[in-house]
Amino acid sequence: MTHTNRTTEGDVEIAPASLSPGATGMLSDCVALLRPTQWVKNVVVFAGPAAAGELRSSGSLLRTLVAFGTFCLVASAGYAINDVLDRRADAMHPIKRNRPVARGAIRPVTACCIALLLAGTSISTAWLFLNPKFTGVLTLYFVMILAYSIALKKRMILDVIVIAIGFVLRAWGGSLAVGVATSEWLVACVFTLCLFMGFGKRRCELAMIGDVNEAGQHRRTLLRYTPDLLNHLITVSSGIAVITFLLYTLEGGVQPEGLSRHYLFYTLPLVVYGIFRFAMLAELGEFVGPTEIVLKDRAILFTVLLWASAALAIVYLVPTLESAAVE
Repeated sequence: MTHTNRTTEGDVEIAPASLSPGATGMLSDCVALLRPTQWVKNVVVFAGPAAAGELRSSGSLLRTLVAFGTFCLVASAGYAINDVLDRRADAMHPIKRNRPVARGAIRPVTACCIALLLAGTSISTAWLFLNPKFTGVLTLYFVMILAYSIALKKRMILDVIVIAIGFVLRAWGGSLAVGVATSEWLVACVFTLCLFMGFGKRRCELAMIGDVNEAGQHRRTLLRYTPDLLNHLITVSSGIAVITFLLYTLEGGVQPEGLSRHYLFYTLPLVVYGIFRFAMLAELGEFVGPTEIVLKDRAILFTVLLWASAALAIVYLVPTLESAAVE
């Protein structure tokens, strides 16, 4: 004889409280709508404070984490709105057709309400806990991604430039959150690297879908982005990215006391390897985009982690060792 976990009251059986399969599925769809795996892009917020040596301070670290969180919420709001606008095109994409709005799991009105809630929470948090300048940059970023979703993504070349500017705003916002100046060469590094990755994403999409006409149904600009053109743009932008990185490492002028940025010059082999391998993988069409390449390709992930570890050691550990040696 088996026992169940049910109790009875009269002739009515009462099951223990639990989350229904429908509620579990809805929660999973809501999480998918927010695309938390894409939040890794917002680590660019840490670039300015880290380069300035500000992450030693617990207060600066906390403000940077708040800035990171607000950008994550605003980015998710943008993804939700973009999914609503692109739901028909996404339904024809081999991967994106599984997104909750594209397959009808979340209604467009519901997705828009979630987006407004996320954006409102993010901007309010920035206003209350950070400063007006950061809030202005965050609001500008949200307005820009709305413009991108509505119109700018349909403009060839400009679509990738807008994406790159979005990363610049993240880096700029991180610096404003802790009150440090943003190096122009750091901005150039972020912009050119993200320009390269943006063209790489278009190359991934074209290679994955294969047929140009079918690709155009998913994204209109892919009708004019030919493989040869994208290969050329990737080559040019990757070269510029490497050069701006070198110029950033050799930048003169006043730097925070003890900062040993010039040692970053010796991480050039890692930068070159990472950029060239990314270009190779983008052409193969085995990944959806840059985030998946970085997170799923072990060689690139290891290179990124190794470079980040070296950069942090150069900024935070080397000055301490040099001071100890002098004493």
